[in-house]
Amino acid sequence: MERFKMIYFDNSATTKPYPEALATYTEVASKIWGNPSSLHSLGNQATRLLDASRRQIAELLGKSSQEIFFTSGGTEGDNWVIKGVAFEKARYGKHIIVSAIEHPAVKESALWLTQQGFEVDFASVDKKGFVDVEKLATLIRPDTTLISVMAINNEIGSVQPIVAISELLAVADKPTISFHVDAVQAMAKIPTENYLTDRVDFATFSSHKFHGLRGVGFVYIKSGKKISPLLNGGGQESDKRSTTENLAGIAATAKALRISMENLETFTTRTAKMKEIILEELAKYPDVTIFSGIDEFAPHILTFGIKGVRGEVVVHAFEEYDIYISTTSACSSKAGKPAGTLIAMGVEKSLAQTAVRISLDADNDMSQMEQFLTTFKIIYEKTRKVR
Repeated sequence: MERFKMIYFDNSATTKPYPEALATYTEVASKIWGNPSSLHSLGNQATRLLDASRRQIAELLGKSSQEIFFTSGGTEGDNWVIKGVAFEKARYGKHIIVSAIEHPAVKESALWLTQQGFEVDFASVDKKGFVDVEKLATLIRPDTTLISVMAINNEIGSVQPIVAISELLAVADKPTISFHVDAVQAMAKIPTENYLTDRVDFATFSSHKFHGLRGVGFVYIKSGKKISPLLNGGGQESDKRSTTENLAGIAATAKALRISMENLETFTTRTAKMKEIILEELAKYPDVTIFSGIDEFAPHILTFGIKGVRGEVVVHAFEEYDIYISTTSACSSKAGKPAGTLIAMGVEKSLAQTAVRISLDADNDMSQMEQFLTTFKIIYEKTRKVR
């Protein structure tokens, strides 16, 4: 088979930085290299850029700049909110609820808290991978201080019922329960109002998931909400996160977010169309299991498996043809664990181990879809003997 151009279908793991974001990074790193904490004019210049970046990000989210705090990425953000809120509110209660399908950054932080005297309940999901809001409601106790549910699941792309959970907390009159949303996979992929409701108190974001750079992220903390810092020191980020700010990375993040938000509609339309075509074609193969749907699912994530063939075998088979896909979660794929989300959905372990994920971007096109499907047919035939 002739060599085609590389096809990158692993955008939920990381995205290629926009050239504009890279240019911003280089320019800031080489020209505005003062420390925002310094008193002199170079420090003031850096502070002005830091404030402008924060303002731009806040405006794109429809929030106030006092509610945006910079971090090193999604994992730090999740750790900070889960641990910081739990400790800040420990005198009111030590019970927290997280969904059974959270990213390890949330799940492992919650499990760590159980060693510190906290109680954690995991909210179950239905067979399709959505948090069961009614069951979640039954887990709420008088000493519950925090609920954490992701906006879009990274393994299968199910869009979680954040609006319904927000309504539940409003109707149940539980103003003392903090509500955290891991929005890493949702930012600039679905409309912001779908996951950043007025009832959400904390939300986590990561730059490299929307064509920014690695090592930068931010957390939304609703005005007036208290959280213990994870990093103590020089008092940066309003005393909430000490360490010298990654100014070049932050400016590049603001740039990448602006471009991504401007492209949101195009992104949704294009990726949804491509996903639909692949889904339709894969459904024709008898030994293919499709784990992602269309309704209430992210437009760009499609998870499937070939019965009897482990996910990593399929990933490497596609790689031979310069097509890059992933097992369900890039963070856990090297560990060879079956998809935690699929197990939580009640999928049998042997079937969960077949799962692979395609995550698309607006840059992908129809010729790549054709190439992918042609290659899939070859791989499907080649793996027939192991099925």
